[in-house]
This record gives sequence, structure tokens and C-alpha cells, in this order.
Amino acid sequence: MTALSFTLVVGAIATLAGFLGSLTGLGGGVVVVPALTLALGVDIKYAIGASLVSVIATSSGSAAAYVKEGFSNIRIGMFLEIATTIGAVVGAFMAPYVGTHAIAIIFGLALVQAAYQTVFNASPEGAPQVESDALGKRLRLGGNFPVDRQLTDYGVRNVPAGFSLMLGGGVLSGLLGIGSGAVKVIAMDHIMKIPFKVSTTTSNFMIGVTAAASAGVYLSRGYIDPRVAMPVMLGVLCGALLGTKVLVHAPVRALRFVFASVILVLAIEMIVNGLMGKV
Repeated sequence: MTALSFTLVVGAIATLAGFLGSLTGLGGGVVVVPALTLALGVDIKYAIGASLVSVIATSSGSAAAYVKEGFSNIRIGMFLEIATTIGAVVGAFMAPYVGTHAIAIIFGLALVQAAYQTVFNASPEGAPQVESDALGKRLRLGGNFPVDRQLTDYGVRNVPAGFSLMLGGGVLSGLLGIGSGAVKVIAMDHIMKIPFKVSTTTSNFMIGVTAAASAGVYLSRGYIDPRVAMPVMLGVLCGALLGTKVLVHAPVRALRFVFASVILVLAIEMIVNGLMGKV
């Protein structure tokens, strides 16, 4: 494959990854890493480095648009990022001493259940939003978001449970080397009862913060190759900006189906890698 062909193929894959990452709040790494390593034969360290760049691009490209549109809740994002960051640091320290194969399989099975819950046990579109509980009110985590060009208020509940799940997601991220976007969305949507569009857009804002710290480590070790990272970044950025245009008008049911499909693929990947001892 020539350099030009490689760049065009990577750019096309990255555009799709950015589009899906923007819609689901998972970042583009779920698509970028398997595509680069399995389809194009890129070394996994360089694929992860490019993936981290893609996550920053997704977050930068879509988060700004979502904040402008009034979907992202910055206060919730910064509050929950504390738990994710602490968990990631703990997981990184635990990694040399913990067998991760079984953890990867269990996490994959949990994601399968989460995909099912996201599609079949979700609140119907247009259902009334919950009111904040006592802690949610004290922390002023509630907000509003546009629905049919009108602002709809929503509350936040079960803050300790959501914070704990974020902490666990950060630990898994540090142990298994995965992004915690899926855990972020599940915690906000299922546990804290935050509207799905707010959950995915806030996750898009949060994942850039986490990825920026990890990208610095990979950059210092020389694992970010401009020949791979540049087309990934440009493609993901274009896809993320396209995704912001679609999400604003897309029905929540369709977004839930896309999210469930992507995390189901991630779950299968985690289970297979765990069984084969690749994690």
C-alpha cells in the first residue's frame, strides 16, 4: 500500500470513528484501534497513540459544539472527572499486580448487559425528567437542554452511586488500557437519570481531559507517529463535527441503538481478548 493510499484509508476509517464517537460519547478509539491493528497491520502501541489523539480531536471538535448548543453539562463533567482520574491512577498502579484476563471477560459481559438495558429498559422518549435528590440539589448538578427548540429542565439523582461507578470505570481504564467512555455514559444515563443526549455529550467533553493526560505519556515514549496520527486526527475531527449536526436532530431511540451496538462490539472484543490472554 502506498503512503497516499494508507493516508486515505486511515482518514476514511477515522471519519467513521469520529462520527460514531461524537454520537455515542465513547470517543473514536473503539473503531480506530481495531481497524489500525487488524486491518492495516499497525503496531498496537502506535495505534493506541493515534487513538488517544483521535479522542482529543473528538472531544475538541464535538464538545465545543455541544456546549454551544446547550447539551453538555460542564459542572457534572468536571465533578465526575475527579472520580475517573483518581480511578485511572489507581488502576495504573494496580496493573502490574492484578491478573486482567478475568476482569476483561467480566467487564465485557457487563457491557453486554448494559447494551441490552440501553435499548430495552430505557425510559420512553418524551417522558418527564426526574427532579434532583438532596445531594444533586446541594451540588447544583441539574440543568436544562433543548428539546424541540425549547429548554427542558432535568435533575440528577444517585450521585454517590454514579461517582462510585465512575471511579470503577477509571480503575478499569488504568488496568485494561481502555477508554472509560462507555462507563461514563452508562453511569450518567442509567444510574444518575441524566437525559441520554446530555449523557453522551457530557461524556464527549470528559474523555478529552482523560486522553490528554495519557497522550502525553505516549508522546514522551515516541508512540505517536505523525504519519498515522495526522490522518486519524483530521478524519476524526471531520467525523465528530458531522456527528454534532446529526445528534441535535436525531431521535433518542436511534442514538440508544447506535450506542448499544458500539458497546456490544467493544464487549465482544474485551471477552475475546480476555479469553485469548491479550489483555
